[in-house]
Amino acid sequence: MTESPANPTPAHVPTLNIANVLTTLRIIMVPFFIWALVADETEYGLMRWVALAIFAVAMYTDKLDGDLARSRGLITNFGKIADPIADKLLTGSALVMFSILGELAWWITIVILVREWGITAVRFVVIRYGVMAASRGGKLKTVLQAAAILLYLLPHPPTAGWLGVVALILMLLALAVTVVTGLDYLFKAWQLRAASVGGTRK
Repeated sequence: MTESPANPTPAHVPTLNIANVLTTLRIIMVPFFIWALVADETEYGLMRWVALAIFAVAMYTDKLDGDLARSRGLITNFGKIADPIADKLLTGSALVMFSILGELAWWITIVILVREWGITAVRFVVIRYGVMAASRGGKLKTVLQAAAILLYLLPHPPTAGWLGVVALILMLLALAVTVVTGLDYLFKAWQLRAASVGGTRK
């Protein structure tokens, strides 16, 4: 669940529910994911597979907690805040680790992180005016980022061979969609605030 739905939060929904537990679990998995990459020491062996498995499981919990929250009416304020933070921590840690290991240019990591955390901050700022619903572009961005990271996590030098080329192309595509959707969200945030302020003045 990469973007929070615009559903109101029922007062009777307990914070401690299966969807929020999965979100918390995803946050807990981040340091283990980082540890596996560090332990591999770019040998592209067993620990690299472990890192890939942790990331894949974490991404599955991302989908699962969103499905459960929507289907069972388990949407809470905690989930709205913790879910995007969990997503950013997971993908952000992967990108930062790739750059530290010399597998991904720092400028790519920085641009994506600035967009991700910047839009998250904007969402919190404009939440008083309303909730920005998930867009198709935002969902596509998440899929592309996850696919690119999974390719980079495969136990092979990501800068060598045809697989490395495919991984880089996919990452650059994810970067482009990330930037474009970021600008789109900024425009929507401006519209949301302008409409709210204009309505208040009337």
